[in-house]
Amino acid sequence: MSSINVVETAAALPAAWSSCCLGQVGATCVKVLRMDSGPVQEEAHGADEVLLVLDGRLELLVEGAEVAVETGGMYRVPAGALHAVRPGSHGTLVIVEESA
Repeated sequence: MSSINVVETAAALPAAWSSCCLGQVGATCVKVLRMDSGPVQEEAHGADEVLLVLDGRLELLVEGAEVAVETGGMYRVPAGALHAVRPGSHGTLVIVEESA
């Protein structure tokens, strides 16, 4: 596998909040996406999800609590936790989650 520029890959995506899988390790997928200031609807997953902000800021609402993740920060969303992206997020986000 060759080296991947994650920020450039995110910038080349056709739309904000659309992701692409950069690679898999077992049943785990590493995705990248470009955030914009718009919110993303509430959801929950059957497995933990790790969110890593490469640049910018991620604004979340997790089980009713506001969470802000800055550049270089990481947040683990526990399996089954209701979470949504609040307005104001921007930058590049890496998501590590089980493959569907």
